[in-house]
Amino acid sequence: MTSQLDRVVLIGVAGDSGCGKSTFLRRLTDLFGEDLVTVICLDDYHCLDRKQRKETGITALDPRANNFDLMYEQIKALKSGQTINKPIYNHETGEIDPPEKVEPNHIVVVEGLHPLHDQRVRSLLDFSVYLDISDEVKIAWKIQRDMAERGHRYEDVLAAIESRRPDFTAYIEPQREFADLVIQVLPTKLIEDKEGKILRVRLLQKDGVEGFEPVYLFDEGSTIDWIPCGRKLTCSWPGIRLFYGPDSYYGHDVSVLEIDGQFDNLEEVIYIEGHLSNTSTKYYGELTHLLLQHKEYPGSNNGTGFFQVLAGLKMRATYERLTAKSLKPQVPAAAAAG
Repeated sequence: MTSQLDRVVLIGVAGDSGCGKSTFLRRLTDLFGEDLVTVICLDDYHCLDRKQRKETGITALDPRANNFDLMYEQIKALKSGQTINKPIYNHETGEIDPPEKVEPNHIVVVEGLHPLHDQRVRSLLDFSVYLDISDEVKIAWKIQRDMAERGHRYEDVLAAIESRRPDFTAYIEPQREFADLVIQVLPTKLIEDKEGKILRVRLLQKDGVEGFEPVYLFDEGSTIDWIPCGRKLTCSWPGIRLFYGPDSYYGHDVSVLEIDGQFDNLEEVIYIEGHLSNTSTKYYGELTHLLLQHKEYPGSNNGTGFFQVLAGLKMRATYERLTAKSLKPQVPAAAAAG
């Protein structure tokens, strides 16, 4: 291992397909810079190709379709600074292609359906996030995408979701218990919204994780219900509501931060950011700046983008704590001057 890489920081990002992992990974790469991050898609550890899965009736969500022994050995090797020959699952052909050489990097992100499923792989992770999209929102998103963009029928879209449900419930969902952070995307409570356009997003932060300080609103440990729509925040109907408080999740104590509704003006998000503590930002307004930097990303105007950026800042803090290195933030001219 080179002297520059005396510590590889390993991050796990778990969730079902279509739950926003690719947007989240783009936000992480923006935050850390492309040179520092290597992303490994765990689909590459499928041991059954598409044809074999069809023949056996075993889905990609089923652990039997994945080689966890190889996954563990290779991720362990990367974490200890060794180069690996990683298999490639070809999504276009559905076949397993010849392997590619992957070098260790400062930050290695393992993302996919199963990063927290195998206890051995889980034990290697330095930080983990689970993206949890509720059924109602998942159906609304999928119907919107598959019917509008792909011309699928409503019944077929629902049937496709239902066919995945048993394996999702058995093998993917239970991983939520092991994540340091869970980003939950739910239907809004502000109005009746069947299209899933307005979202209620919750950040569940596990208490007692070494080196991790949960973000809080106003007063740590209190229960806060806050409607910030006033002179500092433009809120068109149905407005925005924030919640913060303690809760229990899979028997673990968690701190919950929730945003219901959407932002009209992203520049004003700094007002909400200013009332949060332990955000792991490096300057006033950094979270807002990171959101503004890519406002075209899905979820930037609601809690999904906000909490993805917040999770990224927590990952940066984990990296700096474990490596004792400080990453330079991208400071906008206005912040630098102020």
